Amino acid sequence: MTAPGGREAGTKKRDRLPLATVLAANAISISGNSLTLIAVPWFALDITGSPGKAGLVAFCAALPVLLSAIVGGPVIDRIGRRRVSIGSDLVCALALTAVPLLNHAGVLRFWMLCALMAVTGLFHAPGETARNVLTPDLAERAGTPLSRATSFYDAVSRGARMTGAALAGLLVALLGADTVLYVDAATFAVSALLVLLGLRGIPSAEPARGAPPLSLAVYRADLREGYAFILRTRLLLGVNVMVMFTNGLAQSWSSVLLPVHAREELGGSAALGLLVAVFGGCALTGALLYAAFGHRLPRLPVLTVGFVLCGAPVYVTAALTDTTPPLLLVMALGGLGAGVLNPILGAVFYETVPEELRSRVGSASTAGVLLTTPLGGVAAGFLVERMGITATLLTVGGLYFLATLSPLVFPSWRAMDAPRGTPTADATATATAAAAAAAAAAAAAAAAAGKGEGELSSSGPSTPAPAPGPAGTPPRR
Repeated sequence: MTAPGGREAGTKKRDRLPLATVLAANAISISGNSLTLIAVPWFALDITGSPGKAGLVAFCAALPVLLSAIVGGPVIDRIGRRRVSIGSDLVCALALTAVPLLNHAGVLRFWMLCALMAVTGLFHAPGETARNVLTPDLAERAGTPLSRATSFYDAVSRGARMTGAALAGLLVALLGADTVLYVDAATFAVSALLVLLGLRGIPSAEPARGAPPLSLAVYRADLREGYAFILRTRLLLGVNVMVMFTNGLAQSWSSVLLPVHAREELGGSAALGLLVAVFGGCALTGALLYAAFGHRLPRLPVLTVGFVLCGAPVYVTAALTDTTPPLLLVMALGGLGAGVLNPILGAVFYETVPEELRSRVGSASTAGVLLTTPLGGVAAGFLVERMGITATLLTVGGLYFLATLSPLVFPSWRAMDAPRGTPTADATATATAAAAAAAAAAAAAAAAAGKGEGELSSSGPSTPAPAPGPAGTPPRR
């Protein structure tokens, strides 16, 4: 049997501990994110009473995530994925701890809350990306098929979101939002400790060897390589544009619309936690069902139905009801639909992007799908204060429905149901052109940096074969 990367699975001893470490660390870190998702908007509403200011806090947390995704790809491999994961988790833990400490001391100001949330956003994304791009190498080390490892990764993430949301709703109701932030900080610290101990000595987790010094020219070449691949590959471009819009709309729901609706109509944070937990649990179920039966189904219809279920019906139901059970039912169906999205998008990403480009294309893809998230919370807070919660829910739901129709309108989406292992022509041409351009740019940068030091060889990647293989962070919803 051939393991991912072309090696025989039986030629070396399997080591499952590093893969288990990454799954556990990511589960704990994402559980903390779920605590933040509920505790921070609730905390902002408690201290300001303003949906607009709660949306501004969400903006301050989301914008740095986008910025770090845009510029962070070339840096992660050079610093080392293990170091990036540990460092990002520790910084997030310190920033979250500072919020309740300053509040209890009576010196917390609104701008301080915004700044601390910006710090968590800036440092969280690189850590999660670093763990994500380790998955293919650790799957090979464990002797686990890549498709199974990615399914485990998504299932664990879904389960962590579900558990964290349920726990957050209860803890906010019992202890208060500021106390929950301490728990959130502790989850980041535990995640950092797991990676520190469990990924020691893993070559793919250490800084890349043989890479040219990170000069401005090399850095620009690395960034350009990832973005060029997406822009020239029509399917990936279509996926990124659609997920970019839906992520911005979803951010308005999670950071403002649902907390405000739960606070005004559903009785408080316990209902909020229950709704998010049910959505996450059903998303986990949907992901597991797709792992079991999805290979028998065409991707495009399943993806379209999944996006429709998890979008507009949720907003419309919240606009038309002031009780929890109807919304609970619709969110359960929406969770089932959402559960199939990441497995499909991840498979498309892995099959389209060559292994040599995974960090750069993954970083560019992450930046693309997060482009609108900083605006989601701000726009929702503004609209709620100007139009009211009901009109805002209906408006956002209508926009979400229109966005989810794009797979049925644009022909490039049909490529996701091409025969497995057969790259599209534009992907093949893109991979070759991107690699050639990156090699030329790296050579030029090396020549510029090495004045008077003799001939320097280019360290740019060789022309990749665009076959299915490990890739970077797929577009995620």
